Amino acid sequence: MQLILFDPAQNHQQLLPLTFTRPISELRCGIFTLREKWERHFGKASWLTANYLSEVFPCSYQPQNLYIHGALLESESVLTKIKTLQIGQALYFKETLLAFVSGKVEYGAISELVFIEKIRVEEAELIEKPWHIFQKNGTQIKRDFEYVKKTQTTNPIEDPHTRVYCPENIFIGKNVKLRAAVLNAETGPIYIGDNCEIQEGCVIRAPFVICEGSTLKMGARMRGDITIGPMCNAGGEISNSIMLGYSNKAHDGFMGNSVIGEWCNLGADTNISNMKNTYSNVKVWSYDEKKMVDTGSQFCGLTMGDYSKSGINTMFNTGTVVGVCTNVFDGGFPPKHIPSFSWGKSEKYEFDKAMYSARIIMSKYGKSLSTAQEKMLRTVFKITN
Repeated sequence: MQLILFDPAQNHQQLLPLTFTRPISELRCGIFTLREKWERHFGKASWLTANYLSEVFPCSYQPQNLYIHGALLESESVLTKIKTLQIGQALYFKETLLAFVSGKVEYGAISELVFIEKIRVEEAELIEKPWHIFQKNGTQIKRDFEYVKKTQTTNPIEDPHTRVYCPENIFIGKNVKLRAAVLNAETGPIYIGDNCEIQEGCVIRAPFVICEGSTLKMGARMRGDITIGPMCNAGGEISNSIMLGYSNKAHDGFMGNSVIGEWCNLGADTNISNMKNTYSNVKVWSYDEKKMVDTGSQFCGLTMGDYSKSGINTMFNTGTVVGVCTNVFDGGFPPKHIPSFSWGKSEKYEFDKAMYSARIIMSKYGKSLSTAQEKMLRTVFKITN
């Protein structure tokens, strides 16, 4: 049976700008992406997502397929119910369709399906807004760490100048370079993936994740509930934030309660406000509602789409949303919503120039911009202009 992770159109819209360039299930929360969490139970997944993404993220079908909501977080109670599903049955949480078994279903046709039996669960967690990613990250790190402990073997910390608290809560991958750091795992797990480097003077408080091939720069201060995705450079002061992968925040500057996409770069001394001086709830731009909406939280920093960058000394307002392929610079605070393909505060970023920049940054990681990816980004350019 083929696992297919489906994106309801509204859910996909609610998670922009992060989902301009990926299905929902490619978001990382904890150690793994949402897709990876389900794949360990049901095998390799494919995606049923927005049509313009389907060339980069194709859907493969079999006569029978298990469809799971792309925003659904894996849990024991939900997993148990999903494993029992038969043709004609569907799993619901309140009015939200979570999973079903069926033959081929086209994108957009799921809402038209009729099921013989609706099975319900009393609890389910979904990533429905960008700020849910960092709000749920600490809990997801702890859950994913339990899986890692059962399936992988940690490596010893051999550096005599690294100070460790609660070593039983620390996982060290293969070929890790660790020098003169402080690892405090008293408040949760610390996960350091394969081929990572933790440079001198880094202070890490759990829960904390750094994925394969990433580097924590000298003197970095990690304050917990953090996920640094694969092939990133991270430094300065970070709290309760996620870098999805292949991005850089290598210099001094504060980042809190933020989600940074792939292929991004935050210039030296970029600072991100994550709380208002009035202590009131933070409002952010919603692509779905096309207006500022209340997050219901006092804490929310920056949400940045893929391929975007900030110049040195950039100061982001509380709850800023930056689109895809945007170059943020100029003095003072930039607007709280900076659309995709923006150049500075008011100009548009020409598509060809944006693609030239994208190719350069990807080449630094041994990657190339495929024809399908460029086509996807051209669609984003058209729908956001």
